[in-house]
Formats: sequence, C-alpha cells, structure tokens
Amino acid sequence: MATAGEAGIVVLVPEAEPVVARWRDRYDTSAAQGMPAHITVLYPFLRASKIDDSVLGRLRRVGTATAPFDVELRRTARFPATIYLAPDPAEPFRALTHALAAEWPEAPPYRGAYDDVVPHLTVADDVSTEVMDEAEADVGPQLPLRARVTKVHLFVFDGHRWQQREAFPLGVSGT
Repeated sequence: MATAGEAGIVVLVPEAEPVVARWRDRYDTSAAQGMPAHITVLYPFLRASKIDDSVLGRLRRVGTATAPFDVELRRTARFPATIYLAPDPAEPFRALTHALAAEWPEAPPYRGAYDDVVPHLTVADDVSTEVMDEAEADVGPQLPLRARVTKVHLFVFDGHRWQQREAFPLGVSGT
C-alpha cells in the first residue's frame, strides 16, 4: 500500500480500461486511489520531496533515450494472489526499469524484493483463485489489446489519491 509522498513511474494503457476497469475498481486499491490502468516501470521511485528540476531532467533524458514501441496484451497470467495482463513484448518495460534503476540505484524496483521484475497490468490483486478464474473468463475473450507506448508518467501519491505530476515522451524530443 502506498504512503503519502511516494512516487512511481508507469506506462498508462488506456486501451485496457474498458476491459479491466470493473475488476480493478473492485480488486486493485491503486484504481480506487486514482491510478489508471498501467504497467509499472519503477515503484517506489523517489519521495516527492526529492523530485526537483534536476530529477525531472534526468527522467526526461531516460525517456528520450528509449524509442517508442508497440505492445500487445494477449493473455492473462498470475502471481499467487494476482491476475494480470502480460505485455508482449515485455523487454522494453524491463529495459526502462533497468535504465531507471541504474540512474537511481537508491530506488530499486519494489524495494529490491524481487530478483526478476515481471512487467504486468494488474486486473485483480490479493484475490482468491476463484476470483482470478472469474476475471480470466471475463477478460480473456476480450484480448488481445494493442497499444503504442510513447511516454512514461510520473505519479505521486498524496495520501489519498495518485496524481500525475509529469509525462515524459519516449524517443527524440517532440516525437
């Protein structure tokens, strides 16, 4: 659960909203806190109080060094109590995560809890197998979803809601 002042860097996937919104609204606390359908790139990032113009400039540079890319969400997958949409390809998300973690080693993904960070778009979190089965039966037939990733977004949690602070285009500035 996020705490006030935490920040995260995500890729928004509005194409997924119509398919996953009813599940996320019930079973993903980030949705109730204002976070749209997304694939996390780096969470937690720096505390909001540490994000200054220098940090924003560095984020912009990481973004412009990354080419825009296309992604498909073709299938559901699961963690022990989470069902999610798996992006294909996943590598561009991993590359962004690695680039940001290399730039800010003090902000390892998920506080360093996982050896391999699996890019994913959460459908339902902290749920039973039965709920995951029901979500999969509903969401699966609506796949694949296709999206073009052209920017990353910096969100900050104010203690109640996630607020977008900035968006950084991928690729050469202005593309």
